[in-house]
Amino acid sequence: MKQLVALLVLIALPVRAVPVSGAGVVAALLTHADAGHGLARPELVRRMAHRARARRRLLSASHDDERRPVRAGLGAGGGGIVTNEYLVRLAVGTPPRPVALTLDTGSDLVWTQCAPCRDCFDQGLPVLDPAASSTYAALPCGAPRCRALPFTSCGGGGRSCAYVYHYGDKSVTVGEIATDSFTFGGGNGDGLPTRRLTFGCGHFNKGVFQSNETGIAGFGRGRWSLPSQLNVTSFSYCFTSMFESKSSLVTLGGAPAAELYSHAHISGEVRTTPLLKNPSQPSLYFLSLKGISVGKTRLPVPEAKFRSTIIDSGASITTLPEQVYEAVKAEFAAQVGLPPSGVEGSALDLCFALPVTALWRRPPVPSLTLHLEGADWELPRGNYVFEDLGARVMCVVLDAAPGEQTVIGNFQQQNTHVVYDLENDRLSFASARCDSLVASL
Repeated sequence: MKQLVALLVLIALPVRAVPVSGAGVVAALLTHADAGHGLARPELVRRMAHRARARRRLLSASHDDERRPVRAGLGAGGGGIVTNEYLVRLAVGTPPRPVALTLDTGSDLVWTQCAPCRDCFDQGLPVLDPAASSTYAALPCGAPRCRALPFTSCGGGGRSCAYVYHYGDKSVTVGEIATDSFTFGGGNGDGLPTRRLTFGCGHFNKGVFQSNETGIAGFGRGRWSLPSQLNVTSFSYCFTSMFESKSSLVTLGGAPAAELYSHAHISGEVRTTPLLKNPSQPSLYFLSLKGISVGKTRLPVPEAKFRSTIIDSGASITTLPEQVYEAVKAEFAAQVGLPPSGVEGSALDLCFALPVTALWRRPPVPSLTLHLEGADWELPRGNYVFEDLGARVMCVVLDAAPGEQTVIGNFQQQNTHVVYDLENDRLSFASARCDSLVASL
């Protein structure tokens, strides 16, 4: 799941342990990869919207196959469309070799492309060579861990554990399950520099991958995800604005309390809602969404329309079932009171023509609130409204998708500290100055 608003790169720092109630927190910098590249805001949004449209085409053919792990947020293959994921930059092997793995809360397997690459997508970093690592070990075919993984068989003449892993957008990785040393930092002995993890060494990898990634780091609920293998009971992230060049943090482990980084919270008010599970999609983080309000008007949409709602660090634009989206669109059109418009070459269609006065005074926009169980999430204006003053266009950044699933994407999560309490199945969130979290290192 990971069609993001702008390519973000998670750069691993020398890992530091932050003491919280006697526990350690593994933290790393989160930095927007487009920072400093000179891309204008309209171009960033245009590319994001193109990717949303490409993903919609891909998923429309496979949304009914709920048994597959869902991977959102991928851009279109070819056509110069660049994806914009969060990449966790780690190192694998001895000596350590760099990899760039897309952070995906919608899947479990951790994998990277490996030599010999029989059919792989182009990547910027050298392909990982297992033969160059003194600590690499292929998982034996008869190992319990091999039998526990879906879609495995005996490869390499029956000696090693071969895997096939599909994603909801029809991407696939095929290779060998192995174990090796993962380095999370500079190896200076501070905190937890390395851990031995089980991962997929992919020799055949096809789909809509891009050269800024070498594979995927699953952050889902399953036993093979990065949080599960690190045996942590919580993780958190805080996305800075896609339009800024500031850095933030992702954390794994430690106390799940959102007060951990309360110094960065804007209002100090932390809201909490249950994290739900769905046996048909066991990797995903479901939420109990009760309804949506535009301004003071709660949409007359049955609560049943929201029963399949997930939060996804990898999806860029929040997507709604088509019927729900049309209700949101109609209510914004009624309340904004501006003529409809559009962004050239964009998939966004909930747009309005701005008057000349918008050059010095922004027109009012009704609020957008997600009514979750036990918590109302009122989005800041910048988390759902984009304005191109040069083109005199204002858009509400939401999307429609086939099927019944609502996906809360990362554009709507900007400047919000989001904490996943896996032990107690709770999600906490608070408005935050995400760049201020860096002071915690």
